[in-house]
Amino acid sequence: MTPVSHSIALASTRGQIADFVEALVLVYTLVIIAHLLISIVQSAGVRIPYNTFTSSVIGFLRDAAEPYLAFFRRFIPPLGPFDLSPIVAIILLRIVGGVVVSLVQG
Repeated sequence: MTPVSHSIALASTRGQIADFVEALVLVYTLVIIAHLLISIVQSAGVRIPYNTFTSSVIGFLRDAAEPYLAFFRRFIPPLGPFDLSPIVAIILLRIVGGVVVSLVQG
């Protein structure tokens, strides 16, 4: 393998890894937002019809988002009825994700 083709292959691989990390950050951001929206709907008193599919989706969103959000809730207390920790969590996730993507791309 020539040095030029090796560097092209490495650049291509790095680009693919960066794209994957960027997509992962986006998907996790969407999971957090979906979890928050469902939490808001449920706290407003709206009953989501129970079936195994919706129960599984709600359980997945809770299990995926809550550990990350709980970390921020330890440091950022709610201001009355408003919980600002998800906003800070999403902003920090996007910033760190952008830095990681930049580092991987080189």
